Amino acid sequence: MILSFEESLLIILVIAVITFGLRAAPFILFSRTGTTPKAIAYLGNVLPPAVMGMLIVYCLRNVSVMEAPFGIPELIAVAAVAVLHLWRRNNLLSII
Repeated sequence: MILSFEESLLIILVIAVITFGLRAAPFILFSRTGTTPKAIAYLGNVLPPAVMGMLIVYCLRNVSVMEAPFGIPELIAVAAVAVLHLWRRNNLLSII
């Protein structure tokens, strides 16, 4: 399906307005009180480790410990990242 110039422009405009609205919503919603709601602060503390845990599970989902190489490369990689993170305490370095 080929879109006309006007249709393409309208789609881009709608996407831009929605993106701007989503980016501005927290400032509009939370600027009146000056404090972050407890639920949002809780999610800010809990979600990053939960997402990291989900990424680890996702990355290791196809590891087979019943056939060669028995998950040893993955175990070495996980141990190396854990040691690196405990040593440097740098999340970005751990993600890379």
